[in-house]
Amino acid sequence: MATPLQFQSIKLYPRLTRGRFNAWRVGFVLLTQAIFFLTPWLDWNGRQAVRFDFSSMRGYLFGLTLLPADLIYLAGTLILCALGLFLWTALAGRLWCGFSCPQTVYSQIMLWIERGIEGPPNARRRLDAAPWTLAKLCRKGLTQAVMIFFAVATGWTLVGYFSPMRDLASRLVSGETGSWEMLFALGYAGFTWLLAGHLRESVCKHMCPYARFQSAMFDGDTLLVSYDARRGEPRGSLRSLAAGACVDCGLCVQVCPTGIDIRQGLQYECIGCAACIDACDQVMDKIGEPRGLIQLARLAPTTPTSARRWWRRPRVLVYGGLMSMLVVAMCVGLMLREPFRVDVLRDRAVMARETPDGLIENVYTLRIQNTLPQTRRYALTVQGDGVVRVARRQPLVAPGDGSASIELAVAADPAVLASGSHPLTFELVDLSEPRYRVSEVGRLLMP
Repeated sequence: MATPLQFQSIKLYPRLTRGRFNAWRVGFVLLTQAIFFLTPWLDWNGRQAVRFDFSSMRGYLFGLTLLPADLIYLAGTLILCALGLFLWTALAGRLWCGFSCPQTVYSQIMLWIERGIEGPPNARRRLDAAPWTLAKLCRKGLTQAVMIFFAVATGWTLVGYFSPMRDLASRLVSGETGSWEMLFALGYAGFTWLLAGHLRESVCKHMCPYARFQSAMFDGDTLLVSYDARRGEPRGSLRSLAAGACVDCGLCVQVCPTGIDIRQGLQYECIGCAACIDACDQVMDKIGEPRGLIQLARLAPTTPTSARRWWRRPRVLVYGGLMSMLVVAMCVGLMLREPFRVDVLRDRAVMARETPDGLIENVYTLRIQNTLPQTRRYALTVQGDGVVRVARRQPLVAPGDGSASIELAVAADPAVLASGSHPLTFELVDLSEPRYRVSEVGRLLMP
């Protein structure tokens, strides 16, 4: 029977290493954080370049203004990201997890903070094992304070994608932030500090569902971090003539952020960060052996055609084909998308009324949503059997990047239309750009 000690979590102190994969990993950390922290500060045509405004139900993506009806593009983007993740997994395993996953990126930053304040792994082990003193309390407190500061910065930056960033920064300095902004920022900061600062590899090993079904997207041609057992075994010292290339230094385990031994074969805890490859290559350089004892390799046997086979696989073609069709469909939809929308709402307080000249009149409200930065004027036509006239009290004008509600009355001849409901077509045409026109269907009630 398993003892409680078998389930005890052991704190890992992964060593930092150098090498080509570590350079890529550091580059991705810096790139992703630069994009995340700087994007809310970018302006485009006098407004924040990327922002999602819940109060006006509009999204701004550089020169593109998105309305609630455009949520289909958000769904398409999420599907595209999922398919891209599946495609990347089929090609190169979990390199996304090792280089670009937010959990990995933030854990790496927290590890840098911890190392910068508390020292390398051996120093951190001694500090954790030492009794609590004022010096230990100050050093540990400083580490957590810097981690919390970074987590809070990420939380407020995320809020800046929903609330104007420059206004948010000024209100934050003056202490006039809203309750939802404070709750959202501190909530995200708390999860960042907890997951990246403390749980770290436990999230990848026990909480992330991706690790559980990733193997379903692997095949023999997927690039995975692998140990060449034929070359490395049996392990031994350099003086042993019968030993393989592996000198059993253990560096591949010491640098692993999840604490696994890649020499034991493929394991679901491996996030594909390739830190073990960098560590092993350095050892091979020192002992005069060729690199590649641990490498990114395919499980399938290497043949002269295998190098050209990496994309000629059913799952790669399916994922790539679906992504291509989705991208084309979204691009075509955006190209054909009209820069304004119109909704036709019936006045429920007045279903139908008779005018002094004997006509039957229905009252409507046209809600025009203009996504362009300039004020626009529109021409309206109402088509339907029996329609005699259309009366409105104000011009059809919508402010730049705003909306307008226009009341109008449609009168029909009861001698032409029988009692009941009859279709109407409301068509709006942009007077500045006549090629932009939107039609909406309504109903005309006859008593």
